[in-house]
Amino acid sequence: MAISQELYPSQDDLLYEEELLRNPYSLKLWWRYLIARSDAPFKKRRTIYERAVKALPGSYKLWYAYLRERLELVRNFPINHFEYETLNNTFERALVTMHKMPRIWILYLQSLTEQRLVTRTRRSFDRALCALPVQQHDRIWELYLVFVSQKGIPIQTSLRVYRRYLLYDPTHVEDFIAFLIESELWQEAAERLASVLNDDQFRSIKGKTKHRLWLELCDLLTKNATAVSGLNVDAIIRGGIKKFTDEVGRLWTSLADYYIKRSLFEKARDVFEEGMQTVVTVRDFSVIFDAYAQFEESMLAIKMEALGSDEEDEEEGENGRMEDERSEEEEEDVRTNVDLSVAELERKILHGFWLHDENDVDLRLARLDHLMDRRPELANSVLLRQNPHNVEQWHRRVKLFEGNPTKQILTYTQAVKTVDPMQAVGKPHTLWVAFAKLYETHGDIANARVIFDKAVQVNYKTVDNLASLWCEWAEMELRHKNFKRALELMSRATAEPSVEVKRRVAADGNPPVQMRLHKSLRLWTFYVDLEESLGTLESTRAVYERILDLRIATPQIIINYALLLEEHKYFEDAFKVYEKGTQIFKYPHVKDIWITYLSKFVKRYGKNKLERARLLFEDAVKAAPADAKKPLYLQFAKLEEDYGLAKRAMKVYDEATKAVPNHEKLSMYEIYIARAAEIFGIPKTREIYEQAIESGLPDKDVKTMCLKYAELEKSLGEIDRARGVYVFASQFSDPRSDAEFWNKWHEFEVQHGNEDTFREMLRIKRSVSASYSQTHFILPEYMMQKDQRLSIDEAKDKLKQAGVPEDEMAALERQLAPAISDTPSKDSNRKVGFVSAGIESQTDGGIKVAANHEDIELPEESDSEDEANVEIAQKEVPAAVFGDLANKRKDSEDNEGGDKDGESRLGALERIKRLKKM
Repeated sequence: MAISQELYPSQDDLLYEEELLRNPYSLKLWWRYLIARSDAPFKKRRTIYERAVKALPGSYKLWYAYLRERLELVRNFPINHFEYETLNNTFERALVTMHKMPRIWILYLQSLTEQRLVTRTRRSFDRALCALPVQQHDRIWELYLVFVSQKGIPIQTSLRVYRRYLLYDPTHVEDFIAFLIESELWQEAAERLASVLNDDQFRSIKGKTKHRLWLELCDLLTKNATAVSGLNVDAIIRGGIKKFTDEVGRLWTSLADYYIKRSLFEKARDVFEEGMQTVVTVRDFSVIFDAYAQFEESMLAIKMEALGSDEEDEEEGENGRMEDERSEEEEEDVRTNVDLSVAELERKILHGFWLHDENDVDLRLARLDHLMDRRPELANSVLLRQNPHNVEQWHRRVKLFEGNPTKQILTYTQAVKTVDPMQAVGKPHTLWVAFAKLYETHGDIANARVIFDKAVQVNYKTVDNLASLWCEWAEMELRHKNFKRALELMSRATAEPSVEVKRRVAADGNPPVQMRLHKSLRLWTFYVDLEESLGTLESTRAVYERILDLRIATPQIIINYALLLEEHKYFEDAFKVYEKGTQIFKYPHVKDIWITYLSKFVKRYGKNKLERARLLFEDAVKAAPADAKKPLYLQFAKLEEDYGLAKRAMKVYDEATKAVPNHEKLSMYEIYIARAAEIFGIPKTREIYEQAIESGLPDKDVKTMCLKYAELEKSLGEIDRARGVYVFASQFSDPRSDAEFWNKWHEFEVQHGNEDTFREMLRIKRSVSASYSQTHFILPEYMMQKDQRLSIDEAKDKLKQAGVPEDEMAALERQLAPAISDTPSKDSNRKVGFVSAGIESQTDGGIKVAANHEDIELPEESDSEDEANVEIAQKEVPAAVFGDLANKRKDSEDNEGGDKDGESRLGALERIKRLKKM
């Protein structure tokens, strides 16, 4: 065969050819030659590659580059092109020396896989696994599994490859199981999955838990029940039910589905029933019940369709005789005919048998209805399995059987046997009560008494449960007019255990509630009510006395006992009971006893035993706390007013004003003043007003009391005394927030004052306003509420201690303030408590004296007309000093000087100004 001219070396190749002639075994020279001819046709490069690998057959670099180029060449050819066979031959030649190179094997195996040469590829994979070391097998197995997972590969080939792979790496058994499931090989898939679950050392590489694998096995077994054999499916699923409690409902339905797939419908029903009787959660019960109901509905639907489609017209009459004649022959044929199928044999043998009646639609409908009717009962059973000591669920279960007394009695019997009173949720004694009432409603009182007798012997958690049982038992006797038996029951229930019984119970170490029943207040209360209604006075008093001896009485029992004695005219005995009550109880419980006792005593004796009543009131007031003294004092004072001396009544009121808490003092003083005015006259109230103002009332109440005091003095014509009261009360009234006080003073001065008194009022108002402004401008709100009469220096000292810098304007005024002489000021007789608006300084003696430089110095009063016409020099205060206060002051003065009511309503300062203008 002639060689193509283009394959011969060209003029440019001579340099490389000469070098190769000198050194044909140099990989470097061959590689440079190939790089230089990278743009040459593949035929020429193939010639160079063939020469190179022939000279260097052990060069991995040359073989790998050669094979890559050949692979790139055949990618554009169809799969049946001859170049593929040439490529395979080249790979085989390369593997003669490169059989230890995994990359060469991988390229070859990938190429064979793409060519779909099954047998050759399988054998090449086997050769590769034999040639390469074990450490590199994982690279081959990855391609091998991809190859056997392709469609068209014989299933037996794939199975054998996977089994060999599991010998190499058993951890990938999940891939094999997935392959089996995909290939619908259910039997081996189930066996492999079961073996994985039985292996305690198995760890899923896909992160699946044993729980998930178990559920997959259950689904596999139930969905392919007919294809899997040799495994105890029932035992497997039941083992999962015991082990995985959070999927119980799903596992029960899976087991039922398994029997349904195998056409064992009755067995499936048994599984559903068992599941509903054992699950303990409502969620699992709902899953099983819904599956059960769906199964019954589907079976009913299938049966109805089968009856509709398989109706056969039976001929009767003519064929009746022929059938009778042939009956023996047919029977003989059935027994001897071996050619019949199992279905035909079953049909012929069971034909006409009543249990094999195919028309059982009514039976299936009744079964479905019965299942639906049982749902509330089954759901209640689930809740009781969750907590068998839930009393409320037992009551609901009894209601489900309403109208069926037998089932109700059985349910109550089971309930009282199951519920442990120490662990019960709810009130366990109500089960016994309802049980007894069931017998009572049906007229069986004897059995109701038996139930109560058993119930009171049970050890309950609390005494109240046992006491309720005794009370219910007694009430049942009362409903049937057995009054004597009811009293006997209460006497038996309240009897104290004997010393021998106490000793025996103490030896056991855990005394039952029956040992404490005789101290049950509920039981004694019911007992005393029965005695009052049905017994005698002596028996009732005996019960009350027993309650007092046991120290379980309440204030209400004391009052009831005393009222009982009063009804029977035993007044002194009733008062003794009250006395016991006041000694037993403390405040606030004894409050009602004292009030009832005192009111009853006063009503009974009035003035006959006045001294004794006074002692009682004194004891009551002494024992009462401050917040409870007021009604007692008022009742005490009422006693003195009605039956005693007015002087004593005033003394009681006086003591009350000192004893009650601060927030009640004002109301107490108002009552005191009203009673004093009514008894002794209005002048007597002056002392009380002064006492109230000086008693330490809150500032707000002091101001209120001063206003009332001023109104009193004004009504008595004591104008100067009323003005003095207003002056004293002004220190508690901020003009910015308490306009009512200043309006009243303004009206007072307009009606009864003159220019001097009105001017003095305005001065005091400015002084107080300035005092509040300087004090409250910097102080926090809580300090203003705490003490509104705090002086300016004390406030500044507190601010300095708190780190607040001193006001610059106040500091400048302090530097420029002139020294005050030792001479007493004109206002030295001013009321104590006023805070001046001027600058404060200290005398030599260290006593602070207020100097108000805004005071208007007026000459002393004179009878001469010349002195009366002296002009008063006034100095206006700069507006910047007061700020917004100046505008408020101007508005206030304009209002005060208004001409609303004529000339008589003008202020004193305005009238002076108008006289000057005239």
